Amino acid sequence: MPRDHRPATSVRVLLAEDPGTRHGALALLLRMEPGIEVVAQVAAGQSVVETALTHRPDVALLDLGSAGPNGLDTAAALRDQVPDCRVLILTTVGGPDWLRRAMAAGAAGFLVKDGSVRELASAIRRVLAGETVIDPALAAVVAADTAATTVSPPPLTAHGSAPGLPSCVPLEQCRPEEVLPEER
Repeated sequence: MPRDHRPATSVRVLLAEDPGTRHGALALLLRMEPGIEVVAQVAAGQSVVETALTHRPDVALLDLGSAGPNGLDTAAALRDQVPDCRVLILTTVGGPDWLRRAMAAGAAGFLVKDGSVRELASAIRRVLAGETVIDPALAAVVAADTAATTVSPPPLTAHGSAPGLPSCVPLEQCRPEEVLPEER
């Protein structure tokens, strides 16, 4: 069905995962979710972009640890060649570095595969709506990592200024001619 004639509540999904029992099971479970239509399944890394060009999914679910071109390379190719398709990365193991790389490759979401199908369906709808969806446990690790590496400004001295910087002057004592050079 052409993209502009499909029902507004149906989300077209391409599933690209390593072959195996979960591959078929995930597609079957997603098809049971209201408003989710799995339009294509491919082994991750194999003809994902070509399949996306043919089926025009709204969202592509990509396995990060696939054989051949990895999920990040595929995400970047989809971003460039099928820009209307949002990418949601699925992984068995994720870390802050993988998350950053996935976002740089154009992914709209990054989830660990241990969540429920209902949570996955919600994430699919959210990325389609323009949100960025990140696995909550991984988001907490990234937030803690970021907070630990953030540099704080130097503390103020007793005079109200940071070391090496001039002290503040109350506004009523400020003379603009001393701060701004006079135009001549």
